[in-house]
Amino acid sequence: MSFESSRAKLIKPSPAITISTAAKAMKAEGLPVIDLSIGEPDFGTPDNVIEAAYAAMKRGETRYTAPDGTPALKDAVIEKFRRENGLNFERANISCGNGAKQILFNALMATIEPGDEVICPAPYWISYTDMTLLVGGTPKIVECAQEDEFKLTPAALEAAITDKTRWLFLNSPSNPSGVTYTREELAALGTVLARHPRVLIMSDEIYEQIYYADTPFCSFGIACPELADRTVIANGVAKAYAMTGWRIGYAAAPVALARVMSKIQSQSTSNPCSISQAAAIEALTGPQDFVDTARATYRERRDLIVTGLRAIDGVEVVEPSGAFYAYPSLAAFIGRRGPDGTVMADDSDLTRYILDAAMVAGVQGAAFGLSPHIRLSYAASTDDLKTALERLKDALGALK
Repeated sequence: MSFESSRAKLIKPSPAITISTAAKAMKAEGLPVIDLSIGEPDFGTPDNVIEAAYAAMKRGETRYTAPDGTPALKDAVIEKFRRENGLNFERANISCGNGAKQILFNALMATIEPGDEVICPAPYWISYTDMTLLVGGTPKIVECAQEDEFKLTPAALEAAITDKTRWLFLNSPSNPSGVTYTREELAALGTVLARHPRVLIMSDEIYEQIYYADTPFCSFGIACPELADRTVIANGVAKAYAMTGWRIGYAAAPVALARVMSKIQSQSTSNPCSISQAAAIEALTGPQDFVDTARATYRERRDLIVTGLRAIDGVEVVEPSGAFYAYPSLAAFIGRRGPDGTVMADDSDLTRYILDAAMVAGVQGAAFGLSPHIRLSYAASTDDLKTALERLKDALGALK
């Protein structure tokens, strides 16, 4: 008897989690593995957020809430969008879920018919394509070259749109590349989208607060206000406030879509954790010192890892302007042989070799739809990053 539906067979376990699990198993054996595979802040959740959660429990806020978030959390999200993005929404626009991942899934579930296409510029976050498959859609992969800083161009977008296109996914700052679209680049994409009224836009801005460029971060909603009636802006507290385990994501969406997303959530998980909602309110409305401190630390680490990678002969890397990932090219090492004679046929082989030989865990570019690369998270200590860079240099240098 099979317990896996045909739809479930279309997707695969997260490659990042698979690599991280292998790294943890090696650590359990006493090996000094440095895990740079998981996209998770290495800071603790701020004390004021933890205290807010405790206070909520003491007040008895431990019961069901509205399926898509309490009025207080929605008000905090509305204020966040107003204060930080210059965008104005009403409660009816806001949907809160069990992490930003659920927000994206709900939006796709609400809108996709069999055969609908979802444009995913590659490299893309791993879950975009599998979510699309699960709801009966078809991922339309558009490769974005390193020489274009992994960004979707207006010409490539126009060429990818068909009469079946339902969504475009944009992720800025990007996981896995760390690159960020400028206001002008978003507006240029908006000009193309204006000609295709059936296409919805998912702007995934979860890494907004981890941003290093001199120009201000620009939300898609600000760059393309004329597309507001078909744009979803997704965000959450996981990355900015080191709250990955609290599972609170949120989005601003057209009212009619937000209503359907709430209906779907009411029949899947129901409301996000009431305690986590209270914590998220404090994160969004309380002191923002933690965000500033974390950003400065990530920037120092970004500079360290970019400099270190560029010092390795054969490695090329685009400097990330946000998030906490580097996405170096390993093209120069494809076809080389390891010390035991094994040929590095692709970036999956290289990633496994790096884990075994250098004891550094990263995620192969194939997982994100664009090879040959490796994603390395620099949400790790400076000492670990320095050691990882030394090991990478030695291991890649040993390939002949």
